[in-house]
Amino acid sequence: MSWDKLSSQGVSRRQFLQKTVAIAALSTLPACSLVSASRQNGQWEYHLSAEPSQAELVPGHQTDVLAFNGEIPAPTIRCRQGEPVTIHFTNNLNEPTTIHWHGLRIPIEMDGVPFLSQAPIQPGETFIYRFTPPDAGTFWYHPHMNSVVQLGKGLVGTIVVEESSPVEFDEEHVLMLKHWHLDRQGQWKDLAIPRYSARMGTPGEWGTVNGIHHPEYTLQEKATTRLRLANVDNTLTYPIQVRGAKAWIIAIDGNPIATPRRLEEHKIAPGMRLDIGLIAPSAGEKVEIMQMKGDFPFLLASFISTPSQLRETKLPALPLNPVPALDLANAETRHFVFEWAGAITPADKQGKGKHEFWLMNKRAWEGMSRGNIPEPIATLERGKTYIFDLKNVTQYHHPIHLHGHTFTVLEMDGKPVTPFHTDTVLLGKNGHAKAAFVADNPGRWMYHCHVIEHMKTGLMGFVEVS
Repeated sequence: MSWDKLSSQGVSRRQFLQKTVAIAALSTLPACSLVSASRQNGQWEYHLSAEPSQAELVPGHQTDVLAFNGEIPAPTIRCRQGEPVTIHFTNNLNEPTTIHWHGLRIPIEMDGVPFLSQAPIQPGETFIYRFTPPDAGTFWYHPHMNSVVQLGKGLVGTIVVEESSPVEFDEEHVLMLKHWHLDRQGQWKDLAIPRYSARMGTPGEWGTVNGIHHPEYTLQEKATTRLRLANVDNTLTYPIQVRGAKAWIIAIDGNPIATPRRLEEHKIAPGMRLDIGLIAPSAGEKVEIMQMKGDFPFLLASFISTPSQLRETKLPALPLNPVPALDLANAETRHFVFEWAGAITPADKQGKGKHEFWLMNKRAWEGMSRGNIPEPIATLERGKTYIFDLKNVTQYHHPIHLHGHTFTVLEMDGKPVTPFHTDTVLLGKNGHAKAAFVADNPGRWMYHCHVIEHMKTGLMGFVEVS
């Protein structure tokens, strides 16, 4: 059973670690339908599948979904920084798929992009992913095929990489944020509507955290608490607030920040994550995680404090990840402009077919197949520092994600910022950012907007590092 499910049942992180040791001792048992995990000699091993399933997302109604190990929420994969991970993945869908490990700086062969980094995993086939995560933090996993449907219908999960020297919080909760395209009877609505794809994307209407509408969890009073939020939505950006406790931003997109800062409001767009630290309030008091819509707050999840024998203490400090040092004095700047195409590729009478609404440097993604890989949007020299100058000349949000590397954000909207690390840079309306990185990971790396409909209708390409 995954840590986020255990924590929702009032199990502390220390108890979870004890259970992990017990699982390792039983690693010779055959894999079961739940995620099967073991850790031996500093190596982690998992068994995972993707398959059709059903879930009660809207209370009282069953919905046909696509799910990892048949579960909503998907199992949280836990491993440790600097230790090898093996994941035996079986495709039990009726179509090809892959898994991309979003935010992890791993070899290109393990990145999970069909045709570019691996062959599509056919129905009934098993593929073994092996990698050693260099960074600790909150990451997630999802397919990179038929993404509107496969992600939209539930193939999303979190991967938590523990620090190489464990950082102990009294409580830890993983919160996956997702709006589903469902009506109030749990029936599917359109996952993508072209007129919305050409704007913000098609929003889902049924909001959940870990597959539950407005879940309520418990916290031990005075507990040092780490909340790991992951936006696994196809479309929506969540402006996050916390009420009922002083909350601190401790990591952005899996990367700790050098000096935690008070959380007033922080936007996490599709693909982005946010780690929040707080001290649980007195017993009986409530902590609420809110999504802001303009000036109006909407509840996402809540926590009720329960009596404990804990003594109040400071939040633990997170060590920084080993992101390569920049050589800004010799950096080369590359410019990228994200804009609306202003035209619609012809579709059939039902409005279906290929649409190209978005351009990156006046180019829409052509798509690819075996033996048909488009030209890269940029070719980069291995080991060199680059500054990506990112300009959004549209009125819609674009979270720009680069595979296999970690950006250091230097400027936002023309103003210098305290540098921070991320794999996904959020460009707001007419937004502008400068983000630098060392191109140290050889391969062909996807580079795209993580609003899934934007990605599928033009805002995608790849950079080649060689």
